[in-house]
Amino acid sequence: MYVCVCKGVTDHQIRQQVSDGARNWREVREATGCATQCGKCACYAKSITRDAVLEARQEADMGLAYAV
Repeated sequence: MYVCVCKGVTDHQIRQQVSDGARNWREVREATGCATQCGKCACYAKSITRDAVLEARQEADMGLAYAV
């Protein structure tokens, strides 16, 4: 789904940026250009970014092994 119509940024592209290593909204915005024109998409794009970062952290935590 398109999140930023001005720059043509989709929710998939935002999630991909997080998957590629972006860890906050600023990094996603710089990489995609999302919310740099009219800014009406900023709240929703931040929400998608926040959710994607939380998912990435949870996946990373699942890969840790603990000694018993």
